[in-house]
Amino acid sequence: MKIDLGDLNAFVTVARARGFRDGARLSGASASGLSEAVSRLEAQLGVRLFNRTTRSVVPTEAGERLLDRLGPALSEVETALDVVNGFRDRPMGTLRLNVPVSAVRLALPAIVPPFLAAYPDIRLEIVADDNFVDVLAAGCDAGIRYDERLEQDMIAVPIGPRVQRMAAAAAPAYLDRHGRPGHPRDLLGHACLRGRFLSGAMPAWEFERDGEVVVVEPTGPLLVSLGTAVDLAVDAAIAGTGIIFLFEDWLRPHLDSGVLEPVLEPWWQSFSGPFLYYPGRRLVPAPLRAFIDFIRST
Repeated sequence: MKIDLGDLNAFVTVARARGFRDGARLSGASASGLSEAVSRLEAQLGVRLFNRTTRSVVPTEAGERLLDRLGPALSEVETALDVVNGFRDRPMGTLRLNVPVSAVRLALPAIVPPFLAAYPDIRLEIVADDNFVDVLAAGCDAGIRYDERLEQDMIAVPIGPRVQRMAAAAAPAYLDRHGRPGHPRDLLGHACLRGRFLSGAMPAWEFERDGEVVVVEPTGPLLVSLGTAVDLAVDAAIAGTGIIFLFEDWLRPHLDSGVLEPVLEPWWQSFSGPFLYYPGRRLVPAPLRAFIDFIRST
């Protein structure tokens, strides 16, 4: 049985994206083209690979088993073909990165434009995702995360600012009305603007001063999805709705302009910046190697 490699790639793309439209958006192909390729593959194999409804496209048991075996195999094919990149004057190909929204905003703007200028034959795809995922299973070459969320078998390379802080801030008018907290526990009596990950986890607010660490879980009138809706919380803080707790660099323009005022600044906790991470058990594709070399040199 001769199976077209493009049809297999189409199947993996749709299975990982859980849909033809999302698969088309991620791959640059057309949804109709992916559908035709999957139908052709199902016809050749004589088995249904997806259960399709108007709302979802979910792999069947046969589809799941095929994906488990086929995903790593196709990755190895891509890696093998990528070897020829070493014989080119300039690396080419696609580099897919899974990145938290904070890194998209705070780390990548200073890196992406000069990198693409230096490597015009590389196409960079950024998938913004605040959930921790298996980068290979997600169809990505590497990811960016903070050290507490890195797996032990990953290779990690520093990227972006090496020291960051979480900052609390509020509009001066809000603080004039409700008072300025002198200790992190005072936040329990304030309107605080919280965030929650898509997983449902709601991170506590952590402060530190002279070796004393204080963790609080305040309440307030607004809860947003971390990453995707954080700017709404920032706007609400500027409007005087309450106190926000976010990356200092994210809030810095508003702090400098005066529309937000620092809250409990002596208690702001520092932590190490993000890392680019990738599995160490496979050959590094040329576009990823170029990106690693670039961030190490900057």
